[in-house]
Amino acid sequence: MQGAKSHGRRRWGRQRPLARVVGVLVLAGLAAVAQAAKPAPEIEAGRLTVAGEHVLQIEVARTAEARARGLMERDSLADDAGMLFVYASDQPATSAYWMYRTRIPLDIAFVDGDGVIQSLKTMPPCRAERSAACPIYPAGAPFRAALETNAGYFSAHGVDVGDRITLDAWLSH
Repeated sequence: MQGAKSHGRRRWGRQRPLARVVGVLVLAGLAAVAQAAKPAPEIEAGRLTVAGEHVLQIEVARTAEARARGLMERDSLADDAGMLFVYASDQPATSAYWMYRTRIPLDIAFVDGDGVIQSLKTMPPCRAERSAACPIYPAGAPFRAALETNAGYFSAHGVDVGDRITLDAWLSH
């Protein structure tokens, strides 16, 4: 009898590391499921007018999380669509955007609180595996919002620095 109990303890002792590994794997799996189930950052939808005549269907990113996610991981953007990044206060001219994990080429307009475009940039996708390998695109002027569209949108529609974007509805929140 005594030998059987001792043998059982040794077997359990050998299984304990395996049980720990299984436990860790189960917890890791649950964490992955919880992360996958986490909702995407809250994004508003709407419309805005560029240069008085061009209407864009937009997604509005107001939170830091939504702004960080932006248009990452998308394979396309409709011709008349864009994403508006709105800030509660003016951002300095040194603030920059990048294209890490962004698959489509984009134009970006940096817009002041009055809706005037202060700077325009075109940003090609960055296919680097590390974010540090992607170039950054500083605004070059203070801004209150940034509007991303498909690359070439602004030039195709004759939109330039000094033109206006109707931001009133989006900045009043």
